[in-house]
Amino acid sequence: MFDLDGVLVMSEHLWEQGWQSVSAQHGYVWQSEDTKTCQGKSVPEWARYVSHRTGIDDHVAADRVIQMVADAYDSNQVPLIEGALEMVQAAAMRVPVALASSAPRAIIDRVMATTPIGEYFRATVSSAEVAAGKPAPDVYEEAVARLGACSRGSYAVEDSSNGIRAAAAAGLTVLGMEHPRYPVDRDATGRAAGVYHSLEDVTAVLMSFLDEP
Repeated sequence: MFDLDGVLVMSEHLWEQGWQSVSAQHGYVWQSEDTKTCQGKSVPEWARYVSHRTGIDDHVAADRVIQMVADAYDSNQVPLIEGALEMVQAAAMRVPVALASSAPRAIIDRVMATTPIGEYFRATVSSAEVAAGKPAPDVYEEAVARLGACSRGSYAVEDSSNGIRAAAAAGLTVLGMEHPRYPVDRDATGRAAGVYHSLEDVTAVLMSFLDEP
């Protein structure tokens, strides 16, 4: 199971910029702690958070931020992270592969349709399609179910603290991908089998797990 933002595509900053922009328009200065709180949340959840901070209607907040991110995709500003395609290809040669993302369905479908990575996924799930977003385990439990797999013996690659918490709560073995701009919280690090700083390292460890007899 793979996360999308920050694992396959370089897009975490786009969501942060969207939250910052909408908040600034309504007199609130968005903080790094706000970003940490919202990362991994479903769209309805982070939209309610933005609404609470700014007073703007949550549906309006969601629409504005998603449009900003969609515009970046449409103008080819969101590349696959180096090594993401190779990682997914290698995993898909060994086991069924699914996506468990906090991104809305429209963004997930954009990535699946417009990049070569899409052909390797047997299932994709948005946290907006389950009862609760990360750090709740729902999106990972649904991804596992759609593959007809079991949480025990399944693996997740995640970059956010909330994402690691979610996958671990669902019973998956989690490999963390940490970006310098968004460090993983200590408690989340403790729930991962390891936290790495390149997809090359993540891929090597993941393949070692998948190739175990």
